[in-house]
Amino acid sequence: MILRQVRDTKDDAEAVRLTAHAAFAASHEAKGDPPEEPDENGAILLRSVVRHLARTDPSGCWLAMDDAGRPVGTALSTRREGTWGLSLLAVVPDAQGKGLGKALLARTLAYGRGCLRGLICGSRHPHAARAYRTAGFTLHPAMRLRGTVDHAGLEPPTGAVVEGGPGQRDLMDSVDRRLRGGAHGPDHTEMLRHYQCIVSDDLAGSGYAYLLDGRVELLAATSRRIAARLLTAALLSLAPGAAARVAHLTADQEWAVDVGLAAGLELTTAGYVCVRGMRPPAPYIPSDLFL
Repeated sequence: MILRQVRDTKDDAEAVRLTAHAAFAASHEAKGDPPEEPDENGAILLRSVVRHLARTDPSGCWLAMDDAGRPVGTALSTRREGTWGLSLLAVVPDAQGKGLGKALLARTLAYGRGCLRGLICGSRHPHAARAYRTAGFTLHPAMRLRGTVDHAGLEPPTGAVVEGGPGQRDLMDSVDRRLRGGAHGPDHTEMLRHYQCIVSDDLAGSGYAYLLDGRVELLAATSRRIAARLLTAALLSLAPGAAARVAHLTADQEWAVDVGLAAGLELTTAGYVCVRGMRPPAPYIPSDLFL
């Protein structure tokens, strides 16, 4: 078994994608969840993000190859102004139970050595929860909202919500620092390539959100009022009958639960938000990939 850094190449990006797909497909099957439909747009996004992280955090991104040169595991992590995050940890089914996941996690944790804060969006897989707790993370049970939005249940947001872009980078980094101790920095450039961005900024506070195909990928705000305004605007922007998904909601995000329930979404438990050296950021909805 060889562990090496992920390179900024098409081949390595595809190797990471295939490894993650195999691992997550097996996890869905084990939990009795329906298989995910092929998503070429999602594949394009993941390949791009892998290459982005290989450029910004080469020492935090790892690929495991077996003796035949087949990719069997991967881990991606970031450091942003003293805040470390685990973006991905995946091991293909036939390589699980052999200590590979532990070895990959150790490489990413070593990359984060010296960071005061850490953040992981953990699945409900018991082995993952054990690994993150053993690494010193506090596990906060999380909830997920999903379903079809009932527009009639939502009041139009009071206050302006506008399209975001590169001109709001300083505002977004400022909100990041206040909530998670470190700006997303170059990640905003990557997210703006793939996601719709909305921003709100007035006397009540500041905030932003990234959206894609009905999913709230990331939301950060300096007040619950602004956060609820952004989430409401995001849900109302969906076409009638479109599916919505809002994940990684801890008990600190009741403002999001209230908005989602008013919109007719179904609330279920799903995984953990794992933190070290910090409380779960709030009001905040973390991103799987960018945290």
